[in-house]
Order: sequence, then structure tokens, then C-alpha cells
Amino acid sequence: MALQGPFFGKRDEPTPARAPGSSSLGGTSSLGSAGSSSSAQPFNAPAPAAATAVPAGAAESGAKLTVGPNIKLKGVEITDCDTLVVEGTVEATMNSRVIQIAEQGAFKGSAEIDIAEVRGVFDGNLTVRQKLVIFSTGKVTGKIRYGKIVIEEGGQLSGEITFGTSGDNASSTKTSGAKGEQMAVAA
Repeated sequence: MALQGPFFGKRDEPTPARAPGSSSLGGTSSLGSAGSSSSAQPFNAPAPAAATAVPAGAAESGAKLTVGPNIKLKGVEITDCDTLVVEGTVEATMNSRVIQIAEQGAFKGSAEIDIAEVRGVFDGNLTVRQKLVIFSTGKVTGKIRYGKIVIEEGGQLSGEITFGTSGDNASSTKTSGAKGEQMAVAA
């Protein structure tokens, strides 16, 4: 069989029985059916394990977008993203579940988030429905609304800060250059 050369690897399992009337050369070839049919056997044994591992991880974290170091993403609206990891620079508007800004990362714009973890810089309008965590290297400036807040010693928070994510029962505080070790915020 010409298809079992070194390029395709060796099959560990026997070839499945073919449907009546089909042959390996006529109709649909085994190459065409492997890419388009879910019932075709893979050419390499490790491929199914890798294919099943990816959806399992995706189910845990959902849709994840990572903007890597030295990448600049500007002028976009990010939708249907469960987790945004910012290691570069992002100027955008987004409504998501989780945002994680790395130490070298920066986000500028507007975001409505369930959970925000800031190790880098956030500048703009930030609404955190559940929990805002600012680490020691993090700096958050702008108009900030939050449900709960944690600021590690050294973390910076400045701008118009509002407790609560709904405008009717929110209490507002304006700060200028507040740092985690100097500011106590009721959560």
C-alpha cells in the first residue's frame, strides 16, 4: 500500500472495513475521507489523543484569545471571548468573562468583565461584575466599577472608582494615585 510510507507514519490499528461498493482508489480516496469524515481512522495513532485533549481543555477555559508579547491589537471590538490574555498591547472594546493582563501587557479602552486580573496596565472604562484583582505590578486608571476588589501591596488604582456594577445603588469615590498599601476599599 503506497499510503503507508514514512510520510504518513505507521498504523497501530487494523484498517477499518470499507463500505460495500467503495475502493481505496475509486470514489473517495482515503486521503479525502480522512480530512472530511469523522468516521475515518487517522493516519497516526497519537493524533486522536491530541484531538481529544484539545476540546477537553477548551471546555474548561472556553474561548481564549492571547495577545502575545510585542503584539499590538488596535481598534477592535472583542466578542464571544471567554478569556482574554494580554501580554502585548490592546486598544479595544470588549464584553467578556475573564481578562488577564500580564506584567508587560497593557489594555486601553472599555471592558465589561466578570473577573479581571491586572498585573500590567489598564486604562479606560472598566466594569468588573464579580472580582477585580490588582497585583503588586498592576496599575488601573480610568472609570472603574467593581463588585469585589483585591489590591496587592504596590498595586495602583486611580480615577473614578465605584462600588457595585449597577448605577442605582453604587457608591462612588474619586481617587488620585491610590496604592494598595495606602487604600482600604470595602468589598
